[in-house]
Order: sequence, then structure tokens, then C-alpha cells
Amino acid sequence: MSAIHSAGDLAIQSIVEQETTFLPALDMLPDLTPEQLAENRPWLRQAGAIDPNDVLILAFQSYVVRTPHHTILIDTCIGNDKPRPGRDKWNMKSDDTYMRALAAVGLGVGDIDYVMCTHLHVDHVGWNTRLENGRWVPTFPNARYVFGQTEFDYWTAQHAKTPVAPFGDSVLPVVDAKQAELVRNDYQIGDHVRLMPTPGHTPGHIAIAFGRGKDEAVMTGDLIHSPLQARYPELSAKFDVDKVQAAATRRTFLERYCDSDTLCCFAHFPSPSAGRVKRWGNGFRCDAFATP
Repeated sequence: MSAIHSAGDLAIQSIVEQETTFLPALDMLPDLTPEQLAENRPWLRQAGAIDPNDVLILAFQSYVVRTPHHTILIDTCIGNDKPRPGRDKWNMKSDDTYMRALAAVGLGVGDIDYVMCTHLHVDHVGWNTRLENGRWVPTFPNARYVFGQTEFDYWTAQHAKTPVAPFGDSVLPVVDAKQAELVRNDYQIGDHVRLMPTPGHTPGHIAIAFGRGKDEAVMTGDLIHSPLQARYPELSAKFDVDKVQAAATRRTFLERYCDSDTLCCFAHFPSPSAGRVKRWGNGFRCDAFATP
């Protein structure tokens, strides 16, 4: 069962759909040098962040945050029944892993008050919808789905040029069902939830901060994928739309929370995926992982 993290008056749990090998480190992080990889290989192996063939291991997960007022689901992973050619582990998936993980923390689909997406990539929107009688319908019937307006506009434009399958099957049906809220970056939910613009990975990418009066916890989304990028914030992923901006965003974020009490919940770090940020030379580390 998922570990429970307490931060202020919040309870936070992860819903893991997959934790698996993804891409070779030197492929996913194009500016990573073989020398840097060799230097960091021992602690990355110990942390479960890389396999014996130097392939990065990533978690694909949601976070559930229970505030005193709401139950909020952050990002919705991969989903079932969705054509994802080129990604064998995601293509037309039909397992019950995600729903079992949700049930294991005592929740059903009707218990979610808000679904919040840090951005609209394929592995962050999949369970927004499910297939019902040949139609895509919102998975969480009582939830308001929060999408950043900047992010939504970007993908609307991309989808108009060339259809973007995840946008078509996992975002637009929520809008059609009138369960979506397209929001600006100053959007808040009560006194516990605030958006934080973190562009670079995508133009409208956001992190989400939780806590009354201060940031007790923050959900990173894809401003960082691997603990290796904490040590070297300049290493941007091949999927970042603006790699220079992504690197600047990553360092600013890590500096902001370094040596603070804020619990950083990393979207793709291997388990345990949440911890505090500490300084490490000119970079940073997550205290959940043992490093030299």
C-alpha cells in the first residue's frame, strides 16, 4: 500500500500505475555525458533510478491529497483502452492496477472532488476518461477537472494542426461533459491549493502547492523526471518543448524549496518519490535517496 505522507494538515498518497524502465539515460537526457553518468551510476543504482543497462527507471503515478475540505487527484497517468502506438507498455492497456491502487487508499472514482493536471501529456491525463459503451466519459463523475488555460490553448492549437490522440480521448471529452475548469495561473482552491507556473517542459506547465499559509507540499509534475536532474538542473529531457527554459525553471524551483520543510512530490522519481530538497554541490538531491 502507498505510504502516507503528512504535511501540515494534509495527507498525501501516491497511486502508482507503473514503475518501470523507460529510456536510456543518455537518450532521455541528451546533454548528459558518459563521464557524468559513470560518476553517478552507483547511487542511481542504489536508488532504483537506473537499471544495469543504464536505462532510467520512472514511476508513472498520481498523487492523492486530502485537505481538510477536499480530496484532490493530481495527474491521472496512462489509462486503459487507449491507442498509444510506439509505447508498448501503454498501448491498449487493460489492467486493473490503477483502480486497485486507488481502492487500496480507500477511494473510489466518486470520492474525488478535483482532478488537477500539471500539464496535458499522455502519461498525465490517461485516467481522465474511461471507455463506456464506445464513448470516452470522465472517469471521476463528481470531480471538477482543472486545466491551465495556457496549456489547454497550446494543445488546442497543436490538435488543430495534427490530431493529438491524448488530447482527443482524455481532455476534450471532459470539456464536452462540462466538468472542466480552464483556469489562469492565479487560480486557488480554498485556502490550501495554489498554482505555480513552471514552464519549459510544456508552455503552460504548472506545479501545484498545498498548505494553509505556506507551501507544506508541492507537486512537481514534469519540471523534473529523474534524480539525476536534481544534481544537474541544466540537464533537460528530450521531451521538453523549451529546454533552456525548462532548465531555468528547474533550478529556480529547486532553489526555492532547498533546505525547507516543504515536501516535494516528484511525479516520476522511483519510489519513494517524495522528500525534501537538499543542496548537493552546485546542484540538489532528494533526501529520500541515499547519495554519497
